[in-house]
Amino acid sequence: MLTHVLTTCFVLCALVNTSYSYFITVDAHAEECFFDKVESGTKMGLTFEIAEGGFLDIDVKIVDPDGKVVYNGERESSGKYTFAAHVPGIYTYCFSNRMSTMTPKVVMFNMAIGEPPKADEQRGEGEGATKLEDMIRDLSGALASVKHEQEYMQVRDRIHRSINESTNSRVVLWSFFEALILIAMTMGQVFYLKRFFEVRRVV
Repeated sequence: MLTHVLTTCFVLCALVNTSYSYFITVDAHAEECFFDKVESGTKMGLTFEIAEGGFLDIDVKIVDPDGKVVYNGERESSGKYTFAAHVPGIYTYCFSNRMSTMTPKVVMFNMAIGEPPKADEQRGEGEGATKLEDMIRDLSGALASVKHEQEYMQVRDRIHRSINESTNSRVVLWSFFEALILIAMTMGQVFYLKRFFEVRRVV
């Protein structure tokens, strides 16, 4: 029984996908690139969201080890792209802010890297695929998705809060401006009416 529990824990640890979560700042006219070395057939997933800066857009590109463009997106605010590595080697994914003249962008992104297929085959030959392993695999994937979704919800909440605070401050400033205009107009009208009804004595 203890051996079965330990085996289950080991499988759970082995099946959890590798996931990297980062916040980066991409300056104007700049490009930031990251690299991951994977085996052929490994599932990879890039999820990103622009947290701050300008119109909340950025260019995204994924390049395989042969230099071929796997994914190319222009002026995107958020996105999710999943693919399987067709060749082994180093995959490059870049965030480009070259279209911006002076505004840096803050990007939050995750690069989820699955388990190589060879590991699955070896484990299947040694122990045999069981229902429990499949359930644990599905559960680990679901947990990773929930974790990523929570992170993106936090970013969206921060963006909306920033927009609300900016809007509120503008409303307050506009209210003060309107109040000053009304006070100035009132004083002007009182002064004008006072002079209009003023009795001038003729000497």
